[in-house]
Amino acid sequence: MGGQFTGWPEGAFDVLLQLEGEPSQSVRERCRKEREQLVRQPMIALLNDLADRDAAYEDFSVWHYRTNSWWWQHQGAVIRLARHVEFGLRFDLDGLRIQGAWWYPVPEEIRTFRQAVAAEGSGRELTAIVEELRKRDYDITGDLMKRVPRGYPADHPRAELLRHRSLIAVRPLGCDDRLHTPEAVDVVLDVLGDLGDMMSWLVRHVRV
Repeated sequence: MGGQFTGWPEGAFDVLLQLEGEPSQSVRERCRKEREQLVRQPMIALLNDLADRDAAYEDFSVWHYRTNSWWWQHQGAVIRLARHVEFGLRFDLDGLRIQGAWWYPVPEEIRTFRQAVAAEGSGRELTAIVEELRKRDYDITGDLMKRVPRGYPADHPRAELLRHRSLIAVRPLGCDDRLHTPEAVDVVLDVLGDLGDMMSWLVRHVRV
């Protein structure tokens, strides 16, 4: 089934604007139906279209509503590739933000990540991938230690990567006009493609 996503309506920003700050319960309930139709349902349609285009994106979740105001102001979704390795999408007043992430890992995953970074072949591969993403204006973030972990020299050629206890590459798309059209599906697919090498590396090297 394809072609479900037609874009976020302009009214999506209007309803999110009403939910800024600390909206009361009555404000949330007043906006619930409109937010569902204009904000959350388009995200579901987008994720369905992505899955129709590539089976690798079939394992997804689109977040529902929670008590904290943040969840009403930001519509999130994830596409799972492996345990703790997933794409994340977020739509809010700043537009659409996409990231590829290895996060919230268990200690064994951190250990295998460091081993792969320290190894000459896999470590050089990840370095090249990350540098290419930086050249394409992706923000590389994550939970970083202040120092290189024990057992590795402080002057290790990949010291910066060894400090990571999570690795996230982010691309903010902002309020691109294409978000209001079906063309957004191709825009998102392009970003997921950019992130593909990093995500593939993570699936191969941190899975335990």
